[in-house]
Amino acid sequence: MVSGPAFDALLPGAVGLSHLSPYDWEAADGLCGGSPHLHLVCTEAYVVTGGRGAVQTLSPDGYRDIPLRPGTVAWFTPGTVHRMVQGDGLRITVLMQNSGLPEAGDAVFTFPPEVLADPDRYAAAARLPPGTGPETAAGARRPRRDLAVEGCLGLREALVAGDTGPYREFQRAAARLVRDRVPVWRELWRAGALAAAERTGAQLDALADGDPAHLGGATAYRAEPSRLGGFGMCGWRDEYALLGVTVPYGGE
Repeated sequence: MVSGPAFDALLPGAVGLSHLSPYDWEAADGLCGGSPHLHLVCTEAYVVTGGRGAVQTLSPDGYRDIPLRPGTVAWFTPGTVHRMVQGDGLRITVLMQNSGLPEAGDAVFTFPPEVLADPDRYAAAARLPPGTGPETAAGARRPRRDLAVEGCLGLREALVAGDTGPYREFQRAAARLVRDRVPVWRELWRAGALAAAERTGAQLDALADGDPAHLGGATAYRAEPSRLGGFGMCGWRDEYALLGVTVPYGGE
């Protein structure tokens, strides 16, 4: 059985946790919000805790504009392009599958095709200066956010017209960009989400044998944000330095 104090400190199911407020920077289409992107292997969930806004999504079933208000829970599976849109004071708690994988690069921006085709150019457009100062804010907005919105609007236009080709090609380009990272992701998954599931199986086996020994290690944990107002993909991000999560974070 996988056990020990370090493993016990994982959040339930080895999920990732952060808090987000979408950017209030206006984009080319007049909306304020974050940088459209997708995840390759992680499902993401939004739990709305305050304000109002929306999340726009692109997937094989088309374009959606999902309203967000307090109490809303919205989630989207790998391959879904999502763009968080600020309305009025929108505040969200983000739950991310496979804690550690998004921080290790499981996120690709919807940059235009010519940028996606060049890994060096992609990296330069996605890169942020360290810290939370004006230089970082400028980089998060231009070129990163604005270039992602530009590419996303093209994908959306094609989808609305019934053409899934550009969207499918974007998914393929995203897969090519992250392919070399898969070995690292696999190790993070084995140590986190997979180990959590296997541990439950071992506990069930023990209980079936009448052995509750694992309950002898019961305890409680708490955590405070390790950084406030970091620049994430969707907006300003409050981060937690929890086991399995790499901070500072370049995406969400």
